Amino acid sequence: MPVTQEKKAVFFDIDGTLINIMKGQTQIAPAVKKAIRALRAAGNCTFIASGRPYAYLDPELVQQDLFDGYVLMNGAVVLLGDKTIYKQMLPQSTVEQIAALSEQHGVEYILEGPRNVYLKPEYKLTENFYRSIDVDVTQFVRDYDLAKVPVAKMEFASEDPGGHGLFDKLLAWPGLTGLMDPYHKKNMELYASDVTKGSGILHALAYLGIPVERSFAFGDGLNDIEMMTTVGTSLVMDNARPQLKAIADHIVPSVDEDGVAAGIEHYLL
Repeated sequence: MPVTQEKKAVFFDIDGTLINIMKGQTQIAPAVKKAIRALRAAGNCTFIASGRPYAYLDPELVQQDLFDGYVLMNGAVVLLGDKTIYKQMLPQSTVEQIAALSEQHGVEYILEGPRNVYLKPEYKLTENFYRSIDVDVTQFVRDYDLAKVPVAKMEFASEDPGGHGLFDKLLAWPGLTGLMDPYHKKNMELYASDVTKGSGILHALAYLGIPVERSFAFGDGLNDIEMMTTVGTSLVMDNARPQLKAIADHIVPSVDEDGVAAGIEHYLL
């Protein structure tokens, strides 16, 4: 049998799956790293599948021998090694309109492209938030021409819950979808409504020639639902939201119990 038919593709969410940012764990546990390396050594392909852009990935996710590729910004950009194999940018006019509205409402915004993110120097609320979760803000582009920035996703921050009424307007914008922080409602993200982690995964599988039935995913959040309903086998963390557990093929131990390592050993190797 050709080796491509044997090869599996495995997709991993980050927050709540590989790490637990809520408990200050920003590095992948040694047991989980060992299991991911064993997957690759057996000839399989491993991918990060995240709402994050490339610039928010911890150095261990991009510089070590853990992952072959990245499904980023909820599927808007797919990278394999140094290659961009898929990207869907937001219309430039839409980005400019939303940036202007944000400024009128006193809301900070960050622009996320295939490799870089762009943030105004005066937007300290956003900068301090990313510092607090160990994102390297020195890599952000601070001086840019809005008309020339490729944008796949936007994020917003406000001192006011709901962004002085802006967040609801943005969530109703034709062709766009997003998520507002459900707890304090001071942060929001926005991206094209026809991209999901699931659609990004399909682009990766088509490029690699790996059938859907040989794809697997680990996740815990609501933005993982499309991913779990797309792949051949869904492996959901024990700390996941109930809606995700309800559609799981298998539930693995929690992120705090190195559930990804257990899932790899039990179901993949």
